Amino acid sequence: MLLLYVVTVLAFAVSFVIDRKKSVQGVSIAVKKFLKLFPAFVVMTVLVAIVLSIVSEETISEQLGREHLLRATISASLIGSIAFIPGFIVFPLCGMLKSQGVTYTVLSAFTTTLMMVGVLSFPVEKKYLGLRVTVIRNITAFFMALLVALFTGLFFGEIV
Repeated sequence: MLLLYVVTVLAFAVSFVIDRKKSVQGVSIAVKKFLKLFPAFVVMTVLVAIVLSIVSEETISEQLGREHLLRATISASLIGSIAFIPGFIVFPLCGMLKSQGVTYTVLSAFTTTLMMVGVLSFPVEKKYLGLRVTVIRNITAFFMALLVALFTGLFFGEIV
């Protein structure tokens, strides 16, 4: 993570030397966007913390852990397909779930379907792409997400 910070600072320094005005303008835009997102991020983080404090670590591990990997992966992919959560909230949530014992396979299924499958956005997508294309895209995306989860599980040794 330190390397990422160093690269970011160096890239900003180079940008600042090349064009100070654009660099300052970019930082200003980023700060404004961050301040817009911050309240939603705090609320979601608090809600996730409350849920994680109510639901025991054993329950989370039992339901989403290694013992019931297939069921947990399918459940996570169905939840991810239906949920409408922005990525900046999902990834910290996954970090919290990982610390509770949830496998990478399940987290992969959840995040991939969340980003690729759109049950809640289906009506809007249907309006612009048509029913046939929307159905095909969502079904294909769902199975691709399961494939990604499978490869993730194989890579991390959770599926033998």
